[in-house]
Amino acid sequence: MQGQAVGLIETRGYVGLVEASDAMVKAARVTLTRYERIGSGYVTTLVRGDVGAVKAAVAAGTDAAKRVGELVSAHVIPSPHPMLESLLLASTVPGEGNDE
Repeated sequence: MQGQAVGLIETRGYVGLVEASDAMVKAARVTLTRYERIGSGYVTTLVRGDVGAVKAAVAAGTDAAKRVGELVSAHVIPSPHPMLESLLLASTVPGEGNDE
């Protein structure tokens, strides 16, 4: 995973997250790495891939989330620091999220 860009989209509500995630993996060659339940209805999805693919995926996911729900934030980290990579990998298993 090292050397790959990270793309994040945060929505308020699960439906927006699912729509954004679906759009991202359909729009570009990215891997859906995980999602995280933040609390109070906020959820974040994370994708990995090369910079161009992640940027395209996040753009598509952002548009999709806006259509069906509430987009809170979207961001691409082109070259994450190795410590950030360790933090992202050490967190919850994809699909399980955090207990609230």
